[in-house]
Order: sequence, then C-alpha cells, then structure tokens
Amino acid sequence: MRNPFRSLHRTLFVSATTLVLTSAAFSAHAETRVTYKSASAGTAYYQMGVELSEAIRQGTDDAIILTLEESQGSVQNVMEVMARQGNYVFTTPPALVDQAMGGEGAFAERQNPRFQEIRGLFPIPSITMHFVLAGDEGVADISTLEGKHLLIGRGTFGAREAARYLELFGLEESVKIADAAIGSGPDALKNGQIDGFVTASSFPSPNVIETAASMPVTLVSLTDQQIEQTGAPRQTIPGGTYPGVDKDVETTSLPVIAYTTTYMDDDTAYTLTKTFWERRDAMAEEAAWWSSISPDMLENMTGTLHPGALRYYEEAGIEVPDALR
Repeated sequence: MRNPFRSLHRTLFVSATTLVLTSAAFSAHAETRVTYKSASAGTAYYQMGVELSEAIRQGTDDAIILTLEESQGSVQNVMEVMARQGNYVFTTPPALVDQAMGGEGAFAERQNPRFQEIRGLFPIPSITMHFVLAGDEGVADISTLEGKHLLIGRGTFGAREAARYLELFGLEESVKIADAAIGSGPDALKNGQIDGFVTASSFPSPNVIETAASMPVTLVSLTDQQIEQTGAPRQTIPGGTYPGVDKDVETTSLPVIAYTTTYMDDDTAYTLTKTFWERRDAMAEEAAWWSSISPDMLENMTGTLHPGALRYYEEAGIEVPDALR
C-alpha cells in the first residue's frame, strides 16, 4: 500500500528545494556587481578602493558589490573602456578623459568611439603635492629649498611636477636632485642622506606620516601667486594633519574622479553616487583622506555626468556646473 506520508514528505521536500533555488536566483538577480579599477595593490588609491567597496556594500545592504581589480595606472584604466561592458568604474585624472575623447596624448594612436561614452560619478581624494624637509619649522616657503639635496623620484606625476616647479621658481640650478626612487625618501631623510623629498599622494600621505612619526618635518607652503603660476588646482592640507605641522599648508593637486560608461544603468549610477556621499563621513572617520572630499570638487570633472549621478545631485540640491549636464 502506498504510504501517503512519504508522498507528502516528497512534495514538501520538492517545494522547499524549489523555494531555496528560487530565492537564490532572486538574490543573484538582485545583487549588482561593479568592477572597480584604480591602482596597484599596496598603494593609497588601492586602499581607498577597499574602503569604498566596504562602504558601498554596507550602504546598499549588499545590493551592490564592488570588485576591485589591480591597475598599472590611469592610462590603462581609461584604455580599458574600449573593451569593457557592463558596470565598469575606474579612477583617473580628468585630463586623461579629455585626451581620450579628443584622441590626443596617450590616446592619439588608439582612438575609439567608446571613449565618448565615458560619464562621471563623483570625486575621490586628489593627488596632492608634498615638499617634505627635515626640520622643526613646521611650515616654510619654497625659497627654503635653495641649496638643498632633494629626492623627487623618477617618471611619476610627482617627479614631473616637482621638476616643473623648481624650474618655474628659478631653483633648478640651486637644488641637487638625488638619483633614487621616491619609495626610499623617508629612510634617506631619516638617515641624513638627503634634505628633503617630494611625494604626490592623497593626504594624509602614509610616507609623510611615517617620517613625521620619527623626526621633525617641515612642509613647503606656496603663496597664492605661486599657485596661480603653476596652473594647478589649489589644495589646502589642514594644520594638524601631520605631527609638528600645526598651520595650514597651501599646495597644489591633481584631481581624481571616479568615472563609468553609458553601459551602466541609471539606477545603479544613482545608487552608487548617493551611497558614496551618504557614507563619506563614515569613511572619513576610518581614513582621514576622505574628509578632503566636497561637492565643490565637481568643478574639476571633465566630460559629462552619468544621468543617474546627475539625478542624485539634483535631488540633493548640489550645484552642478552646466558643462557636466
């Protein structure tokens, strides 16, 4: 005789299995995955990616998951727009987006219509110029560099800017340049092998913190006129950012923006942008470099905003430059 309880058990098991599979399928469908490409592992910007990924995960209750990918630099990040589909977010100085869209610079030989589909989301901490010297003055003017032995590194944005500033302010003949990689700057300064080093990083910069923790340091601050001469955006490093540097330091920076493409749907771009700004203060409590971010930095963006991001800024009452619309 057929056992009715066994039949009922089988029916319940099949129903439960179907429910689990349906729930899993729904969860997989509800979860949006975004590739985030910024910098190589071990750098400040990769660490920012880790922090941003966690902030987006928490802020969306796991509805959006950022997957970090290592990068060899901003040019590669922009180049990959040619082949990427779906939700691709990358960081780059805005000038490279201009070059890609115009088929200039690094993109002159690799022009592609996909570059016209790049859209902006939000700013991230800028690459900030730090001129770091041994000494307990705290803040000094750029003439202090005269006669100094300075390490500026090789082949980086910071090295190029440092060399340009030394020439711009008539110091190229009086400053001796150390032939070494910038990573050796803190140890070389502590050991007295150099008088100072130049580093370009978001602030607080890990290698400046490392140096200031073991010896007195002084940062070079530029005048309004000098900043205007450089043609670079102003950046203020607030007093107290580094031990012994109690006054504000006026310097320059290279803006960095998080971009995506038109492949991203409006709702995802809206939620990403909204969550970024809503979680900014919480991120700043964990890592001070996020405290430098403000809506005013949208002025540094080139190209146009993603429609989803624009929707958030309009809802939030944040002023958006006409050129980004």
